[in-house]
Amino acid sequence: MIARLSGILAEVTADSAVIDVGGVGYQVLASARTLEALGGTGSQVMVLTELQVREDAWTLFAFGSAGERHAFRALTSIQGVGGRLALAILSVLPPDELARAAANGDKALISRANGVGPKLAARIANELQGKLGAPALAGVAGAPPPRGNTAADALSALANLGFKPADASAAVNAALDDLGADATLDELVRLALKKAAK
Repeated sequence: MIARLSGILAEVTADSAVIDVGGVGYQVLASARTLEALGGTGSQVMVLTELQVREDAWTLFAFGSAGERHAFRALTSIQGVGGRLALAILSVLPPDELARAAANGDKALISRANGVGPKLAARIANELQGKLGAPALAGVAGAPPPRGNTAADALSALANLGFKPADASAAVNAALDDLGADATLDELVRLALKKAAK
């Protein structure tokens, strides 16, 4: 299982990117939101990934946050939603808006994504209810991390340690409230871990 990639951004297309990791170029499919957050070619990037293995292909999907990957997994667990369609939905709706749409049963909002008709949108809204956590928390964990964003890096660190996006988000927010916006990543992660353990 490939959980994340860290390397040099070699190429970006409309729906994918190539990340050079030690001389090997990994092609990853990603939402428009994640691709925009990666920056320009030649920059150092780190993305979370999900590998899907089918008889005819191995496909690597990339995400700018643990919240986006969690939403992708929830979407692809729904009958009729494949990886590319899940990315199309996440390109239109970040995880917090998707969680809000599901909580409110707003199929019109979900059907804004290419390839999602009214029936599928209704099924997605119905099956996602309660799977993405509270909409406000999904938003914090779901926004692609801007470069140098300590809070986003702390969220990623907690997600890599196995915390659920909603739990990681709540812990990081609580730590930020105590430490302030100038906290270092080390301080933020340590305090967030203590708060998550309570």
